[in-house]
Order: sequence, then C-alpha cells, then structure tokens
Amino acid sequence: MQKGTIWFLRMVAVLLGLGVLALCAIVLPMLMIDLLDSRSFVQVVMYSIIVGMYLAAIPFYIALFKVMKLLRYIDRGDAFTNRTVQSLKGIKWCGLWITFIYILMMPFIFIFGERDDAPGVIAIGMAVIFGSFVIAVFASLLQKLLISAIDIKAENELTI
Repeated sequence: MQKGTIWFLRMVAVLLGLGVLALCAIVLPMLMIDLLDSRSFVQVVMYSIIVGMYLAAIPFYIALFKVMKLLRYIDRGDAFTNRTVQSLKGIKWCGLWITFIYILMMPFIFIFGERDDAPGVIAIGMAVIFGSFVIAVFASLLQKLLISAIDIKAENELTI
C-alpha cells in the first residue's frame, strides 16, 4: 500500500512539474509574442507579471526536487532522519519565496485585472499566494513534528 501511495505522489509531482514547464516553455512565450503589438503600459504590466512567474518557477522546481528526495527517503524507510527534516525545511522556504514573489506581483496583477476587467486573474493570484503559504506552514509543522519524533526515537534508543 505504501509503495502505491509513494508512486502516486511521485506521478503527481512529475505532472505538476510538466504543467509548470509547459506554462514556462509554451504559454508564457506565446503571451510575450502577443504583447509585441500592445500598448506600452500593458506591455510593462504583463512583462512584470511574466518575469515574476518565471522567478516563481525557480523555487517551485527546487521544492519539487526536495519533494522527490523526501519521497525517496520515505520509500527507503529513512523517514525519521535529519535528511527529511532538511528536505521539509527546503520546501518551507521555497513556499515562502513563492508567496513573497507573488505578493510583489499582486499590484501588477491587480492593474491587469482592472484594466482587462478580469477579476478572475486577481483571484488566481490570491490562490497561488494562499496555496504556497499553506504549503510552507504545513511543511514547517511537519518539520517540527519530525524533529520531535526524531528526538523521541533517539531517547528510546538510548534507553534500551
């Protein structure tokens, strides 16, 4: 059962990575090509959003790498080690970086949403901020629980 769950989580991580790769390699360059004949103000706003999305992709892929390492540790039976704590710490910081980048992008997203009368764009930006912050908080909570479990495990090994 555990092997199937880990395999499923790995496939989800790979699919997420491929989705973001498709966004960065296909969709965003197409948007940049479409912006060539736009007004200058719209170009500045959209280019700022696109640069922010490319910047947010960097911590996303770092976190994805950390997730794959974490799943490999769990698969090997090394779930209660300091390496897993370090992986969770990396995931936490990547989530916080994505949150920070999108918070900096929100004024541009808001301007774009108001200009094109597309309030859904603002909701998507807020969802990314909320989602990455929740992941960071969850990783931090798991990190603290794992440190506590490692301490208890070490104490039990010394007792016996």
